[in-house]
Amino acid sequence: MKIFIYFLIAASVGIIVYNATKLDFGNLFVGDSSIALFGVLSGLCAILVLSIFLISQKIAAKLKK
Repeated sequence: MKIFIYFLIAASVGIIVYNATKLDFGNLFVGDSSIALFGVLSGLCAILVLSIFLISQKIAAKLKK
């Protein structure tokens, strides 16, 4: 399960990098740039949620001991 979560985090980083190349910083909220901006934000949210899940698994493992 831990390896799968790390794979998902790596995929999220890939999505962030890909969408960051599509951003037009002059017009962030116009056209494809707005879609890329939401892609970057969703990738960041995915990393945050997966990190919280990893920490909760570590806490649960310590409580079982």
